[in-house]
Amino acid sequence: MSKILKPFIAFFRLVYRIIDRLIVTPISRIIYKINEFSRDNSGKLEKVLNRPNVLIYVSLVCAIIVFLLIDSQVINLTEREAEIITGQDVSVLYNEEAYVVEGVPESVDITLIGSKSTIYLATQLYNHQVVLDLSNYGPGTYKVKLKYKHSVQAVDYKLDPSTVTVKISEKVSVVKPLSADIMNEDKLDSKLSISDIKLSTNEVIVKSSQEILNRVAVVKALIDASQIDLKESGEFTIDSVTLVAYDEYGEKIKNVEMVPSKISATVSIDSYHATKQVRIVTQGAMSNGKAIASITSSVKEVEVYGEKAIVDNLNNIEAQVSIDNLTDDKQMSVNLVKPSGVRYMSDTTTNISIVVGDSAQKTISGVTVNAIGVGSGLSASVNSNDEKSIDVIVQGVSSVINTDIKATDIIAEVDLSGLKEGTHTVPVKVSIDDERISVQPLKTEITVKIVKR
Repeated sequence: MSKILKPFIAFFRLVYRIIDRLIVTPISRIIYKINEFSRDNSGKLEKVLNRPNVLIYVSLVCAIIVFLLIDSQVINLTEREAEIITGQDVSVLYNEEAYVVEGVPESVDITLIGSKSTIYLATQLYNHQVVLDLSNYGPGTYKVKLKYKHSVQAVDYKLDPSTVTVKISEKVSVVKPLSADIMNEDKLDSKLSISDIKLSTNEVIVKSSQEILNRVAVVKALIDASQIDLKESGEFTIDSVTLVAYDEYGEKIKNVEMVPSKISATVSIDSYHATKQVRIVTQGAMSNGKAIASITSSVKEVEVYGEKAIVDNLNNIEAQVSIDNLTDDKQMSVNLVKPSGVRYMSDTTTNISIVVGDSAQKTISGVTVNAIGVGSGLSASVNSNDEKSIDVIVQGVSSVINTDIKATDIIAEVDLSGLKEGTHTVPVKVSIDDERISVQPLKTEITVKIVKR
């Protein structure tokens, strides 16, 4: 066993001698000499250190030395760190008058790498600029590196993306008609509406590559109604109206230049309104054996505001009432239906009173059937004389249906929309303009022949 350990013991002795000779002994001698020197000159050192300005000078020298070491990165106070700057714009250098560039990213991310202090300087004290230099490129497709310009040399960086593929095309132009689109119309005073828009120009020059121009279907001037500051009828001028090009699918097209880039628009504001009757519309079916004896609305008329064409086209304002399985008298509050395009109504709710009675019925004969929806160049006729007019059962309380209800009060129709030449069996729909009465045809289908005129 001792023979096996002898080589190891010899090795460790050798290592001990080397450490003792090269490290321990020299350091011991230096400490001894410093001790002897300080013992002999302790009085002199104390006199020097006691002088008022010596410690200041020593501190200043030490501070300068430490600063130089840190600034030259001989000493790092912290480990290297990284910080990401997102959404940095890309500045493209190219001949804007002659070319169109496609494929440039809207923004890039910059990753800064360095010490905490240098990253702070780079992010807080300097402007960041990512440049795509295409000054020396002509038409074609190229793969080009992005460059990051910064003033802190001690910081490394990475760009994402660092390289982009761009397509450079010659710029051409075309004249396009210009029309207006209204945005934020709901921000306009509810009693006001836009009756007319006059643009400072009716056409605009659109510049881009031929490929992009081929996609331009329409150019719109976007009128922002939220900018209109009027409380009554009048005209309002909007400056710097934005122009936008759209494709056939309504998608905004980028990379186009408009000449002029901005226009002005004069908007005519109207406060058109008209009085419309309230019409009660029942929904659902009464309980068996019951009918409506009377149904009234607390609101008879409504002032309706909106565009003239929309308001004039309205016959009435509906109040929709559910009578499903109704058996007794009832009062309820319902919302008035606001038609599309109407901006304001003087009333939005009404109180409905319903009186319920026992149901009775009788038959009205000779109700003429009318055809609607007949295609262009076609005519329709009923095959049988018996089907030209039909019998209709009317139901309601006796006091209502025993009044002078005539066949002409009932509307009977067949809808022939989409039907071509030939003989067709179609359903009959009947109605009457009285919510107290329900109607049902005895003959639910008739045969109609469609021929060319």
